[in-house]
Amino acid sequence: MMDEKSVVAEDRSSRFVRLFLTYRLYVLGAASLFVFALVAFAIYRLTAEVRYEEVLAALSATSWSAIALAAVFTGLSFLALVFYDANALDHVGRRIPFPSVAVTAFMAYAVGNTVGFGPLSGGAIRFRAYSRLGLAPGEIARVIAFVTLAFGLGLLSVSALATLAVAPRVAGILGIDAVWLRAIALLVLAALIAVFYAGRNGRPVGIGSLSLRLPDSRTASRQFLVSAFDIAAAASVLYVLLPETHVGWPTFLAIYAVAIGFGVLSHVPAGLGVFEAVIMAGLSNAIGIDQLLGSLVLYRLIYYVLPLLLATILLLITEMRQLALKPGVAEAAQLAGKLAPALISTLSLILGAMLIFSSVVPTPGSDLDFLSTYLPLPIIEGAHFLSSLLGLLLIVAARGLGQRLDGAWWVALAGASVAFAFAFLKAVAVFEAGLLALFIVALLANARAFDRHSSLLRQALGPSWLAAIAVVLVTAALILLFVYRDTEYAHELWWQFEFSQEAPRGLRALLGLAIAASALALFSLLRPAHFRTQGPTPEELDKAVAITLGQDMADANLVRMGDKRLLFSPSGKSYIMYGIHGRSWIALADPIGMEEEFAELVWQFVAAARAGGGRASFYQISPTLLSACADVGLRAFKLGELAIIDLAQFEMKGSRFANLRQSYNRGQRDGLTFAVVPPAEVAAILPDLRAVSDGWLDHHNAKEKTFSLGAFEDAYVLAQPVVVVRLEERIVAFATLMVTDTKAEATVDLMRFAPEAPKGTMDFLFASILEYLRAAGYRRFNLGMAPLSGMARREAAPVWDRVGGTLFEHGERFYNFKGLRAFKSKFHPRWEPRYLAVSNGSGAVLALMDVTFLIGGGVKGVISK
Repeated sequence: MMDEKSVVAEDRSSRFVRLFLTYRLYVLGAASLFVFALVAFAIYRLTAEVRYEEVLAALSATSWSAIALAAVFTGLSFLALVFYDANALDHVGRRIPFPSVAVTAFMAYAVGNTVGFGPLSGGAIRFRAYSRLGLAPGEIARVIAFVTLAFGLGLLSVSALATLAVAPRVAGILGIDAVWLRAIALLVLAALIAVFYAGRNGRPVGIGSLSLRLPDSRTASRQFLVSAFDIAAAASVLYVLLPETHVGWPTFLAIYAVAIGFGVLSHVPAGLGVFEAVIMAGLSNAIGIDQLLGSLVLYRLIYYVLPLLLATILLLITEMRQLALKPGVAEAAQLAGKLAPALISTLSLILGAMLIFSSVVPTPGSDLDFLSTYLPLPIIEGAHFLSSLLGLLLIVAARGLGQRLDGAWWVALAGASVAFAFAFLKAVAVFEAGLLALFIVALLANARAFDRHSSLLRQALGPSWLAAIAVVLVTAALILLFVYRDTEYAHELWWQFEFSQEAPRGLRALLGLAIAASALALFSLLRPAHFRTQGPTPEELDKAVAITLGQDMADANLVRMGDKRLLFSPSGKSYIMYGIHGRSWIALADPIGMEEEFAELVWQFVAAARAGGGRASFYQISPTLLSACADVGLRAFKLGELAIIDLAQFEMKGSRFANLRQSYNRGQRDGLTFAVVPPAEVAAILPDLRAVSDGWLDHHNAKEKTFSLGAFEDAYVLAQPVVVVRLEERIVAFATLMVTDTKAEATVDLMRFAPEAPKGTMDFLFASILEYLRAAGYRRFNLGMAPLSGMARREAAPVWDRVGGTLFEHGERFYNFKGLRAFKSKFHPRWEPRYLAVSNGSGAVLALMDVTFLIGGGVKGVISK
């Protein structure tokens, strides 16, 4: 037992760690925004001699043949990206039909390349898609790790080889000595060769505290070719858009690879600004900045926006009934429909940014002259100003669309429809209107995918979304300053309302955006963040118990403890039981009730947690719930394995259970007897049970647990059957028996024995329970979970699994992991995995900390056992 000062110190340390992990995303978002602001300032200084009209002229000078060639190279690059996933799946030993892989990879990269941050990342799309195709969470994590590592190593290899080949040319452009460039390239290549040589034939490679197992030589060679082809094709997209220049393609490839690398490292969405700054710094001596800016704008549109639009069009095509008649395509079409919310959400974000950017650039003179003939100035001014706010509205709606909220669908549909009309009123923007029309059609065609009944206004934006909005606004400010660089600022500009005065319109739009975005950020950051639901009322508890008795999961009887909050489905026929500690809302096991309502309950629980300022997590869930958790953007981490005994196959007469039979026979020889006490008769033996329980707690220096375990409380013990073991009419061991009316499953909760009970009493108790349940017609027995059991310890496994596997092997001083697994293995059970589903890795750590506190009764309870 620790003293009070130590407990307080541990409590403070825990709070500090929790505080750091809680606000880690805010710190990262602020850092990314700071980097982007510095880059934006650098770009503004680099373009000091460039004018907006010159950039437009450079755009107009780009030939259609160059644009078509850039589109072809974009297609080749995305084809290579599909093979990233194909190689990754081959590496983990899973075969999936190629159309499904192609749809998943294309949409993942179309979204991930464009947005590049958490809620809409390509990794989340892969998890949603591949979990529906039968991959386990660990396998999906390995796929994501493979494609990430493959891109990083491929980028390093290609940039080093290109730099080595054209070092003098690159050195002349960058102003760096060619010898140093070649030395750095050789050092990178040598390091890569050493790593792959050390990891040949599947050997683990240790780099500091990191240990990984690289793919075999055949897979690595194949992936290198894929990566090289991808990066070369992507670089060619921009290269063919550049004006005539003496910069050769190999030289440009080296600069492009470096720019992409810095863009990835900056954590700015899509590397916006960072990539452009590196390219301009590297090529400004060889190409005019105005021409370079025009090429970069086209590159962004072709390589980032075009695939997103094509993915949306493909999504609409998959709605055609004819595809259902083609077996090879039907599965891919169905998968595309499942990924529709993420894709439409990303498109909403892009269109919102487009509306904002268009509000700070001047309207073409011919369009303005045409509008002035038919429309009064107030309508044009109003359409221009409100279009910018509608852009912000679409960005906000994007988050809700990703969560399948019906409110977000209505907001996006209404906002896009109004913006479509304003596109003609403010500038006759046909291209802008066309994109909005495509978005509206996509929303209408996939309306059934947005079936989550939740209020959009209650959804506070997280740090990633706030950072993304800030990046868009900073970019809009940069564009405004660049376009109107020669305009002399004066206070009178704010009040100038004339057809020809474009700068004042842009300033007013940007001011309105800044005010609206600031209000949105304050609402998200300052709203009450610790709303707490109440515990169950007696009526709610009775309702939950009635639902429990009518379904198959015996562990659901833990609801009888009354220590967990309850969330019922709209029909009232299903529920989730959960606890709250800190900001963690932790659902215990799968939902209880009607399986067809489980997915909706998951959404309902996550929405309730977010509305209460908390983070949702699901503890000890089965594989059947992983798909629903993936749909709400949660990641799964394996906790261990659940032992299930098939009672129909259980028979102590065979050799398989010889040891158990010997323990049972020895118990009978020692005078042990077994009995099942129905709930109505438990009150008579309650004092004897309490004496055994108190003796067990004292002997093990333990205290009562809660949440995922039952405690010895009179109402809880009296509500269920109790199995007892007597020695000479005195109770020496007991267990509370949890059953349901369906007789599909049974399990035990409180299992306690007196210190003087004969050796092997618990084996006798379990053998007797199994015999009784088999005779009573029960189908299976739940032996409970073995924590960290079955964790993959291969070097290619996710870090979470490897840490868990190491704890399982060497953590006996903390918990009897191996002993518990060995005890349950005596019954030859079937092992089923159980998972923790949370938003991210740090969320998993926080959730496990909070689960520990819920079970142990707070920090003091955990420390003092």
